[in-house]
Amino acid sequence: MSSPNFTFPLDEQQLEKYIEGANDIHRSEIMIYKAVDDSGTAVGHISIGRIKRDNRSGRVGRVLVSPLARGKGIGTEMMNNILRVGFEELQLHRINLGVFDFNHSAVQCYRKAGFKEEGLQRDTIKYRDQYWSVFEMSILEDEWRNIR
Repeated sequence: MSSPNFTFPLDEQQLEKYIEGANDIHRSEIMIYKAVDDSGTAVGHISIGRIKRDNRSGRVGRVLVSPLARGKGIGTEMMNNILRVGFEELQLHRINLGVFDFNHSAVQCYRKAGFKEEGLQRDTIKYRDQYWSVFEMSILEDEWRNIR
């Protein structure tokens, strides 16, 4: 099962469909995690989806960090953990993601984690009267093992 495209306003049915069938390490096409701080408060969300076991590939998505938790290394820690899950637990060979070109802090975080830019998809998303472009980035298992 693949994760849905969310529509506004987000409702419980969309969330239920999103988590349906998730987090079975042997069969699910998506693994969903929340990041919590020392007090147990949720400060982030991350998933690895589009898991294709025959190709040993997956795609990081829905990377969200609470505004109050930004600038504290939470995003970097989340990326390090999701890559560990992908490469060690899921035994993936390739993990990719897409990030809006104007999201400089996210691009920097992904580069720091070892992702390499593969290209720019120009004007991919239309939001109101603007078009947004997306960098495609990926990391391979050997690259990840070499920077650990």
